[in-house]
Amino acid sequence: MMRSKPPRLTEDWAEAVALQVLAYLLGDAQQISRFLSLTGSTPEDLRGIAGSRELQTATLEYLLSDEGLLLAFCQEAKIDPAMIGPAYQLLSGRIDD
Repeated sequence: MMRSKPPRLTEDWAEAVALQVLAYLLGDAQQISRFLSLTGSTPEDLRGIAGSRELQTATLEYLLSDEGLLLAFCQEAKIDPAMIGPAYQLLSGRIDD
């Protein structure tokens, strides 16, 4: 059985994952309510800033703050949970790609 090669960590990949996380949160009323509360955003704000670096990093940071949520998202999205931290670091400017 061959293991699939992990994706290359790029800004495009990290941005795509952040948008997947946002969509995942939008599917759970309790999680999106908590996320909006913590970020000070409104549902209307999300429409305008979904592609912004600030929202992308906030989304990944939120995911990283809850191990159960992280593991549930990664299982559904078929993403190695170990890739989320580096994606966050890349988008937040803490590492180079």
